[in-house]
Amino acid sequence: MTRRPMLLAAIALTAAAALSLSACGSDDSSNDKDNDKIAGADTGNETSASPSASASATADRPKIALPSDVTYKFEWTKTGDADKDAVLNDAEQRIKAVDLAIAEQDPLHAAYRFYSEGTAAAGSQAYIQEFVDHKARTTGLTRYYNESVTVKGDGTAAFLYCEDQSKAYNKFLETGKTDVTPVTKDSYVIYASTLRKNKNGVWVTETLDSQRGSEKCQP
Repeated sequence: MTRRPMLLAAIALTAAAALSLSACGSDDSSNDKDNDKIAGADTGNETSASPSASASATADRPKIALPSDVTYKFEWTKTGDADKDAVLNDAEQRIKAVDLAIAEQDPLHAAYRFYSEGTAAAGSQAYIQEFVDHKARTTGLTRYYNESVTVKGDGTAAFLYCEDQSKAYNKFLETGKTDVTPVTKDSYVIYASTLRKNKNGVWVTETLDSQRGSEKCQP
C-alpha cells in the first residue's frame, strides 16, 4: 500500500503499509497490526527528475497532477542500470499516484492501480479509503531516501527504502485545517516491496510492507 506519518492516526485509522494516516505516501500492503513487520527485505515542489524517455515510452502512463501543496524530495540515486532505474521511477510514480487518489477522494483511482496489483493495490485502496472516510488528504513535504534495489533474473525486483514524514500532514477538506503533528521516531518509516515487470514494461508493485520507527531510517 502506501505510507504516511501519523496522519489520521490520531483519529483512529487502520492503514495499509505503514500508514498511520498523516503523511503516504506512499507508498503501499498490510493492515495496522502488520506495520511492525518488514517482509521481503532481501537483502514539490521538490520532486525527483521526471520519468526518462525510455520509461515513458514503454506504456501509456497516467498523468499525475497533484495539488501544489503536496510535494516530495526523492533522494534516490540513479544507478545507470536500466532495470534498477526503471524500478525507482515506477515506485516513485506509484507513491504519487496514491496521493493523487487521496486528493481526488477515489479509492479505486486508475493511476495507482496502473502501478500496483495484488496485496499492494488492496492495501492502497484501504489506505485511501481512510482519508475518504475522514474527508482528508495529504499536504506538505515527504522525503524518500536510503534506497536499495535488487533486480532478479525472474523479472521481479526487491526494493527497500525509507520515508521521512516529519513535514507531511493531514489536511481536512471541510475545514481546510492542517493537523500539524509533533515529530517522533515514528515519523520515519522503512518499506520493503516486491515488484514485477509486466508485459508493458512497467514495474508493478505487488507487495509492500513497512515498519514505523525503524532505526535504519532515523535522521
